[in-house]
Amino acid sequence: MTGTDRRNAIVEQIRSSDAPVSGKALAAMYDVSRQVIVQDIALIRAAGYGIISTNRGYILSGPGFVSRTFKVWHTDEQVEDELYSIVDLGGRVRNVSVNHKVYGRMEAELNISSRRNVDEFVQDIRSGKSSPLKNITSGYHYHTIDADSEEILDLIEEMLQKKGYLVDQEEKM
Repeated sequence: MTGTDRRNAIVEQIRSSDAPVSGKALAAMYDVSRQVIVQDIALIRAAGYGIISTNRGYILSGPGFVSRTFKVWHTDEQVEDELYSIVDLGGRVRNVSVNHKVYGRMEAELNISSRRNVDEFVQDIRSGKSSPLKNITSGYHYHTIDADSEEILDLIEEMLQKKGYLVDQEEKM
């Protein structure tokens, strides 16, 4: 198999998977090192594919998706409800970021697109591995949310407003 054939197969493998595909799994499938997979992913991205790295593996962002960043505030107990509400409406929570007065902008990739992803994230937080990034800015934080249409983003914005999570964006990122 040539490198081009392998990269085409990697794109198809990621595209057809319902879950993120790990670099380790790709390396095993194509009998190459993980470093070769990392290089392949870089070449695939350079070719224009929207490959996104998550802590659970690689995913492919579909063509034609739209994004919007929302400033929100909620308690730790409301994290699960906020994330469930977003994914239930068809959104993908790409990241969380905060604007810290001393450290500046800090961001963490989330790539949460299902209730299962929410459950895994919330379990990691509740297990004490770490606390939510929002806690360093008194609960205020931003989410960049991807969706298939502006209409879905509008529904997500309405829901965030109704639940009291949405904050006026007086501060631009």
